[in-house]
Amino acid sequence: MPRVAGQAVIADDDPFFRIALASILTGHLGLDGVHQAGSLDEALETLAEQPDVRVALFDLAMPGMESAASLSAVRECFPEVLTVVVSGSTDREDVFLALRAGVHGFVPKGTSVEELIQALGMVFDGFVYVPAFVTRVPGEGAPTAPAAWREAARDPTAALTPRQRQVLDLIVAGQSNKEIARSLALGEGTVKIHVAALLKALGVANRSAAAAWGGANLGRVRTSP
Repeated sequence: MPRVAGQAVIADDDPFFRIALASILTGHLGLDGVHQAGSLDEALETLAEQPDVRVALFDLAMPGMESAASLSAVRECFPEVLTVVVSGSTDREDVFLALRAGVHGFVPKGTSVEELIQALGMVFDGFVYVPAFVTRVPGEGAPTAPAAWREAARDPTAALTPRQRQVLDLIVAGQSNKEIARSLALGEGTVKIHVAALLKALGVANRSAAAAWGGANLGRVRTSP
């Protein structure tokens, strides 16, 4: 069985699922230890504070997670961490969004323990794992691109999580990372991750450009139909 040395992060708001998945990671896949998080913010905080994390598993239905596109912040700031979605979703659009964000795998929660071990083992071996349901032919008249992708093209803030929108608001207000961390009760490292993600989503190079973009567009975006 392939082994990845180091720690893992499991981000899921179901504590019983986290316990079961932690047992699989340490007992069957050889991880040295597991950090558990119940929200996206908690997971980002852990990643910022634990440099020995090598694997991060994320549910899509937990606090702070807007969509699979939210994981672009993880891939942007922690490129060496193997990032896998373990989700109850069987929506092809979620898989495509996750792949677009750069994840290394998408494993449905409905798979058996043996299939889950095999899927994660493939990721540890350097492959990208996707579930078989992505090969289903979309129904007649289905859109040529996922709706969330088209929305993101129209409004760059559509790809941001609610927390990242709050961070953008505070950047526009002139707050530093330290001040934003204090305002939102977050670690400063977590704020840096959110800032990096929103800069990428907006297509701007720095905070000043993000503040200028937000000042010019936030009101218009929020009142758009």
